[in-house]
Amino acid sequence: MDELETTNYAELCGTLAAPPQFSHENRKERFYRFPLETQRLSGAIDRINIIVRERLLQQTVPEDAARLCVVGDVRSFNNKRGEGAKLVITVFARSITPCDDESDHNTVLLTGTICKPPTLRTTPMGRDICDLMLAVNRRYGRSDYLPCIVWGQRARESALWPVGTVVSLEGRLQSRTYLKVLEGETVEKTAFEISVVDLERISDTT
Repeated sequence: MDELETTNYAELCGTLAAPPQFSHENRKERFYRFPLETQRLSGAIDRINIIVRERLLQQTVPEDAARLCVVGDVRSFNNKRGEGAKLVITVFARSITPCDDESDHNTVLLTGTICKPPTLRTTPMGRDICDLMLAVNRRYGRSDYLPCIVWGQRARESALWPVGTVVSLEGRLQSRTYLKVLEGETVEKTAFEISVVDLERISDTT
């Protein structure tokens, strides 16, 4: 793995949920987006948006439903169009291959810096959960800002870590729907976050 892959690595194996659609163009290169569905052990389905270069898309992605394995990195984009700022989370595909395995796979490895004070809260079921915002370096001086959630004892520990703490974690990228009232109307929204499985404190504030 190169330096980027050791700080931001995503591997998803699941089902192509819809045909690719044009997303945007950057430096005369076209990019497309498609949703990939992965199933958790609980049976819940996460619908993750994949961004792919046109040339890679033409080589690897069929137009109809298929099993795919995507390797890449998790990206964030602050979309200010529409109803206020919105943090858009996607996986930027670096390779796409057919997946023969029927079991789904969703693994994310990140190393980054806590960039907002952690927030400890309790779920309606009485379980402790901590919200972390991780800044993960990208090439050319850019960073991705990725929301992460930590559970149980590790949530109580990480809630005490100050801004600037460097952490390394393993988790899964998951989608979550919620309801928001906009101009008197209730609208269903989707949020994306990394649910942390394992977490290590690398260093204190820099």
